[in-house]
Amino acid sequence: MTGQVLSEVSAVVAPEREGELVAAYRALVAGPLPDGALRTELLRGRDGRWRIQTLWRDGAALEAMRRAPEGPAAPRLFRAVGAEPELALFDVEARGVAPHSPA
Repeated sequence: MTGQVLSEVSAVVAPEREGELVAAYRALVAGPLPDGALRTELLRGRDGRWRIQTLWRDGAALEAMRRAPEGPAAPRLFRAVGAEPELALFDVEARGVAPHSPA
């Protein structure tokens, strides 16, 4: 993994715990992101499955975060609301970006 990597941690969250998950995620991202994290989003699916997707500068940045003493935050957030997380990793092969409109 030499280019950008997208990590996706997902879990089915009980409806009564969803607010707790959103609040914990907002508190997490209110602070600085780990070194090498370019962006992150919390996504809710219509089937009760939630996802935290994070775009990493490269595989080395992702691995450094995973080896940190506190470990990865996304699985901890899901476990804190009683959900069992699943991890998927994707290498970014191509991208498209919308042009900025002049202000």
